[in-house]
Amino acid sequence: MTDKNVDYIIVGQGLAGSCLALQLLFRQKRVLVIDRVREHAATRVAAGLFNPVTGRQMTMTWLADTLFPYLHSFYVQAELFLQSKFFFPMPLYRPFVSIEEQNEWMGRSSDADYSRYIEALHTNSAFARQVKNPLGGLLLKQCGYIDTTVFSDALRDYLKRKDALLDEDLHEHELKTDKNAVIYRNWRARRIIFCTGEMAKQTSFFSWLPIRPLKGETLTIATNEPVEVIYNRGVYVVPHLWKVGATYTHDTSPSITEVGKVELTDKLNELIAFPYSVVNQQWGFRPTTPDRRPLLGPHPAFEQIVIFNGLGTKGVSLAPYFSEELTRWMENGHPLDQSVDINRYKSLFSKSA
Repeated sequence: MTDKNVDYIIVGQGLAGSCLALQLLFRQKRVLVIDRVREHAATRVAAGLFNPVTGRQMTMTWLADTLFPYLHSFYVQAELFLQSKFFFPMPLYRPFVSIEEQNEWMGRSSDADYSRYIEALHTNSAFARQVKNPLGGLLLKQCGYIDTTVFSDALRDYLKRKDALLDEDLHEHELKTDKNAVIYRNWRARRIIFCTGEMAKQTSFFSWLPIRPLKGETLTIATNEPVEVIYNRGVYVVPHLWKVGATYTHDTSPSITEVGKVELTDKLNELIAFPYSVVNQQWGFRPTTPDRRPLLGPHPAFEQIVIFNGLGTKGVSLAPYFSEELTRWMENGHPLDQSVDINRYKSLFSKSA
């Protein structure tokens, strides 16, 4: 017998689940979130960095012109809604490592696709007391970070006050479906959305999807240096949080490693010029996909059972926009972008059936 009706049940409260819950709450929908806090969840380990120009080749992030204006408005709205401060826009400085790179960026700086994200281009040392950059570097705007732990906890507290949180794991054998709804214990909802990151492999509904855990380790450092810019070359250094990271390995061991610590400290020492001490080391698994695109949409056999996953290393910038994309599909029948629709992997489901 059911006696609690909601519009949606969300399983998992990482970046995907949190942003989706907020999109629905903004629209005054009734939600139930099922989630148990895990110390090593990627959302709690990550520095929450967002940056429109990324990677070793410093290329434009996919959909940057759409994602970045959207994430700014979304997180500001989320702060007002939750009455909490967790969104910190901040410039990011990336030193040049060669004259060739410096010249390349002098050329790119006149390209409108890139120039809108460039605050300044330095051909001589800048921030010299803090960072090693004899050839200068690139100061980018529309960057910053989300304090993901504060963000997650603020939403969690809100959900608790509204009696909209089950602080536990989902027990899948208690989940039932009928033609128009899902039923979990005494809760009934129009749909259930799985936002469980790399743990999606553990559900019978979506174990066929190619979600690959990518391990990342981070350091937390202590320093008295007054830094107000994110530094990023080989590793990032996020001030105030003092997070340093991150490694990228397919190691599946659920622990920190000495190899990870050495890699991060070596790269950090190449980047910064101020003294610090390491006070903590953490690890977590990011949910990645072969094409580096998120996974959205209904199960091929059960439209009431939906997934929102695969945000990889860019969850802070992807989650706001694509949580709206999924909400518009669920609420208004708006077609999902084919590049993120799980239908692109439907052949894998057929093979697993």
